[in-house]
Amino acid sequence: MATKREYYFDNAKFILIFLVVFGHFIQPFIDDHKIIMTIYHFVYSFHMPAFILVSGFFAKGFKKEGYIKKTAKKLLIPYLIFQLLYTIYYYYLYKGESLLFEPFNPQWSLWFLISLFCWNVMLYAYIKLPVKWSLALAVLLGVGVGYIPFVENYLSLSRTFVFFPLFLLGFYCKKEHFTALKRPEVQVGSAILLLVILIGYYFVPEFNTGWLLGSKSYETLSHENLGGLIRLAVYGVSIVMTVAFFSLLPKKQFFFTSWGTHTLYVYLLHGFVIKYFRNSDWLDVISDTGNFVILIVASLILTLLLSTKTIRTITQPLIELRFSSLKRLFRIKQEGY
Repeated sequence: MATKREYYFDNAKFILIFLVVFGHFIQPFIDDHKIIMTIYHFVYSFHMPAFILVSGFFAKGFKKEGYIKKTAKKLLIPYLIFQLLYTIYYYYLYKGESLLFEPFNPQWSLWFLISLFCWNVMLYAYIKLPVKWSLALAVLLGVGVGYIPFVENYLSLSRTFVFFPLFLLGFYCKKEHFTALKRPEVQVGSAILLLVILIGYYFVPEFNTGWLLGSKSYETLSHENLGGLIRLAVYGVSIVMTVAFFSLLPKKQFFFTSWGTHTLYVYLLHGFVIKYFRNSDWLDVISDTGNFVILIVASLILTLLLSTKTIRTITQPLIELRFSSLKRLFRIKQEGY
């Protein structure tokens, strides 16, 4: 039976995957609406860092026999499958786009699968160092990689180095650290901190959202000289917001808690809907009416839908490379006859 502590992390993963979907829904509107831009910057400052930190926390068994082989099967094979599927989908969705399968240039959100595999492998080298030097080296490389112009989306190299400090930090975290965040004074401070940052994002001068994505070089972001300092500042904001998020995260079980164990399905599948939405007339309708509440509802519905057992049963062969759910379904139907 799951414990409250497990509920805590399942809640985290579901809420974060909802924010991933929500962030992708609102992205087309950020340039024309100040409030949407503010919310976008706020969400992107912590939702992937928090997701990555959780991934690092659950990577503590990386030394077990067969762990890397299992991780490669879980991440790299689905990556190749969905890289091909998205290539074909984009070809038909965006008329005129070439049908070119590029396995080393991740389609949109698929970068996370390559980076997650690399982070697990990188642990073997980093844990040989003392914790403080390990984290310092990760931050140094995350900052330094931005000065290399050609390191961007190819093999997700930029994001792999930029976000690795969060993964490593999660790996070094213990349950006691998360428990300490639940103290009332910490929660009050976290709520105030998040509110201040949200308001601050509204008044701060506009900046390139690429700083939050971690996929661009400083040259591309037009800050070759100060890029390192800006990235350090982004690290600081991301970490304090991630800590605040985990402080305010509920520990109890909710209707969505169990779906937090199936976030990979949502992550891999939601792009088909998002890309269709961005290429549809709905984009203009929502922009003209300014009814952005629709996007919140749509994000929640899509997240819930892609978390359902029906969707998991249909897509399990592509995502988990297993047919157990389909076999179980057919067995139940046969017994019903």
